[in-house]
Amino acid sequence: MKIVIKVKANQKTQGLEFTSEKECIAKLKSLPIKGKANQELVGLLSKHYGVPKKDIQIISGNVSNIKIVEISHLD
Repeated sequence: MKIVIKVKANQKTQGLEFTSEKECIAKLKSLPIKGKANQELVGLLSKHYGVPKKDIQIISGNVSNIKIVEISHLD
């Protein structure tokens, strides 16, 4: 399953806000420095979907605020 995510880093609260089944806005507390925001995003998605972190991969947008994420083993 692929999801398009718009990331808002350095927020006071953390969470996922789904605009549709395949699109969401992620509010992260971390700053986008040295991949910390990406790690926080993967952890948040892992908890939301109930899959291990290793099953979540950022396909594109590693250094962008708009990312395409693929989640494996999700039925």
